[in-house]
Amino acid sequence: MGVVIPLEESKNKLASVKPLVDLTRPDMERVNQLILSKAGSDVQMIPEVANHLISSGGKRLRPMLTLASASMFGYDGDHHIKLATSVEFMHTATLLHDDVVDESDLRRGKSTARTIWGNQASVLVGDFLLGQAFRMMVDVGSLDALDVLSTAASVIAEGEVLQLSVAKNMETTEDDYLQVIRAKTAALFAAAAEVGPIVAKTDKATRGALKSYGMNLGLAFQLVDDVLDYGGKSADLGKNTGDDFREGKITLPVILSYRRGTTDERAFWKRAIENGESTDENLEVALGLIKKYNGLTDTISRANHYGTIARDALAPMPKSPWKDALMEVIDFCIERVN
Repeated sequence: MGVVIPLEESKNKLASVKPLVDLTRPDMERVNQLILSKAGSDVQMIPEVANHLISSGGKRLRPMLTLASASMFGYDGDHHIKLATSVEFMHTATLLHDDVVDESDLRRGKSTARTIWGNQASVLVGDFLLGQAFRMMVDVGSLDALDVLSTAASVIAEGEVLQLSVAKNMETTEDDYLQVIRAKTAALFAAAAEVGPIVAKTDKATRGALKSYGMNLGLAFQLVDDVLDYGGKSADLGKNTGDDFREGKITLPVILSYRRGTTDERAFWKRAIENGESTDENLEVALGLIKKYNGLTDTISRANHYGTIARDALAPMPKSPWKDALMEVIDFCIERVN
């Protein structure tokens, strides 16, 4: 007799980031004050460009991971404030650089810094924020935390270059793509979650567990972003739906649809992505092919897989409201597609 095993328990309500926001609110107020202070400069354009992006409404999930992963182990100093701010500055610098590389015009519903101040200013202000991030890391005085975040900065840069090397190449494999997002997106999630237990002076196993949690959460987060670009709303995504297609980006829904398609369908993808024929009409064709070959549903399945690894990494940690909130963030990141 066969036994049916339900793959997922039904949920009465969608997961929320609110428990994490509520728990970290007092510390995030301190982080926000430090952000404004450290983004200041006598060079007028620097705070103008930095504050344009910093104040544009992001959830600040990465610094909240640092705050939560320190507080869940009883840390009560202020080093996690500086490290969380460093993490946010690293993220902001990456966005400024990304928008230049991708020639993006919209970020979180607002014009990108590059469209207002130009590419040069965006790159240079991103460099300023990275410099400020490293100054705060040095202030903390933890070589381990400095090592983790500086390594993440190098890995992120490698991911950017790797993405350039596979850009508009339809022969990119799923493994190639996962290597890109592991470096570009997941590495900072992992570092943000790992430096919390470092300042809380936990053991190496705990550090490793939080690093694994962050890495796999980051992978799930990015895969869901890939889905939202073809199946979401601009307001949720923070940019125009279909921008990845228009920019010729190779993401997992495209890779799956290309590899599963017919010879003619693969020829279409090459024209659209490699030859730059990314018109609105071709976007509709692309959406049809992605649907035909389950590109979105299978990408969500991959995201769920990494979400499960993140849950398992966090599972041995002592029960606490912090742990519950971090667990719920996994569901929140994935359920954005609903």
